[in-house]
Order: sequence, then structure tokens, then C-alpha cells
Amino acid sequence: MEKARLRLFCCRIFFRIKGILKERMKHTWLIGIDEVGRGALAGPLTVGVVAIRKSASFADSKLPLRDSKKLSPLQREAWVSYMRVWKQKKNDIFFATWSMSPKTVDRLNVTQAANWAATKALSKLLIDARINPRTAKVFLDGGLYIKDASAREKGKSAFPVSETIIKGDEKVPVIALASIIAKVTRDRKLTKLHAKYPAYNLAKHKGYGTKIHRDALKAYGISDIHRLTFTRKWANL
Repeated sequence: MEKARLRLFCCRIFFRIKGILKERMKHTWLIGIDEVGRGALAGPLTVGVVAIRKSASFADSKLPLRDSKKLSPLQREAWVSYMRVWKQKKNDIFFATWSMSPKTVDRLNVTQAANWAATKALSKLLIDARINPRTAKVFLDGGLYIKDASAREKGKSAFPVSETIIKGDEKVPVIALASIIAKVTRDRKLTKLHAKYPAYNLAKHKGYGTKIHRDALKAYGISDIHRLTFTRKWANL
């Protein structure tokens, strides 16, 4: 009797391990997602998503890879150039971004806006890169989630298996790459907006609440690129 139970137990463990290994082997794509602009007073909230083949390597890059906030603007731009060349040569990396306007952030709240942007960016990348969701594993930086909980519960999710990791941009390279794409995309947008709204000096602080930005808000009030939920106290000045 005991031998039969032991045999049954061993069989269950074997098939469980086999299932886990099979699940891991089928993930040929690793996808990272991160956002920037969550706490900004002005400008969009932008999410970046990067997919790389599991077998891919970027060891030939001599650039430091870490959270985009810990890189200089030149290092971030160099990484984006590197990824574009990498894609052209090997076609085993894809990236996309999705931005939510200040009005959308106000309407949804910043957390919901970030999660919807992550979902939209991921959907766009999967379609453009023609990646089968079953062959990918998604890693999101802490606080981000894909908006498909109800579909996943019913086994009908159109998205890959995902995992949210606290401080993921410091732990998972593909999330760090996503943070760089998001940061460069948003910074370029804010630099363009600076030409239209020079009084706020957006090119310098990229919409964040620095003293220069707060002083400009006190002097000129809020504009249509500011988030009312973040700057309401300046609306009536």
C-alpha cells in the first residue's frame, strides 16, 4: 500500500516538473514593460514595451544597462540607436510605446491610465511583431498590470503569461530596455511641446514638478497639457 502511494506521489511530481519545464521551453520571447511620467504635472504618461528572443544576446553593447532614470540622456539615446540597428540586423527585437494624454490620466486616474497604456502597448507589439502570445512571457515593472483579468480567469486571454516585479527595471534587463524606450519617447515629446509652451521650460524638467515648473505655474497658470488632478491648486490663482 505504501509503495503504491509512493509511486503515485512520484508520478505526480514527475508530471508536474515536466509541465513546468514544457511551459518554460515554449517561451521563446521575453517581453518587458515599464512606464514613465507617472508623477509628472504635465505631458503624457508613456509606456514602453520591448520583446527579445530568449536566445538573443546584446553582450556586444558596451553601454551600461539599468533603469532609464539612472542613465544620462546620451546613454539612453545610444541604447535606442543600438536597438534599432539590432532590429535591422537580426530581427529578434521589437519595441513599441503607448501614451496617455493628460486628459485621459485625469479621467481614468494615473494608475488605471498606466495599466491601460501597458495593455495597449503590448497589444500593438504582439500584432506588429506577429508574436504568438503562447510563446512569450511578459515582465512588468512594479505597479503595472495587464487589463485582462476577467478574460484570463475564463481561459480566454489574448495576452501572454505575465509577472509584475517590484523594481523590475533594476532586476530584469528587458524591463530596463522598456524603460529606456519609454523615457526617450516621452522626453522627445516634451521637448517638442516646449516650442509651443516655452513659458514652462518643459525641455528642462520634462513636465515634472521642479521649482522652475511650479514657479511657472504660479506665474502663468495651467495649460491644456497639464493634469488637472495634479495641478488643481494652481487653477484658481
